[in-house]
Amino acid sequence: MTISTLVLAAINAPHSKQLDAQALVFCLKNPAAAKTMPGHMSAFFGEVDTYSQKEFAHQFGISDAELVASAKAFSSYSGEHYPIAA
Repeated sequence: MTISTLVLAAINAPHSKQLDAQALVFCLKNPAAAKTMPGHMSAFFGEVDTYSQKEFAHQFGISDAELVASAKAFSSYSGEHYPIAA
């Protein structure tokens, strides 16, 4: 299985609405979009391991700095604390 497949399986498992890779990337790049998918984003930052988060992001041209900024923005919105945002 690819990193994308594993990540998407993890974030989509508990939700009836399924995100594809491009939708997740859009949410990672756009804090307003991330807020519309709080369950998926919480699963991504809270349940997917940091290595897999970075690998997924890198596949779609998202740098570590951009990923951390996304995690921090979502953490601020959700009130949750995520390892990658520390």
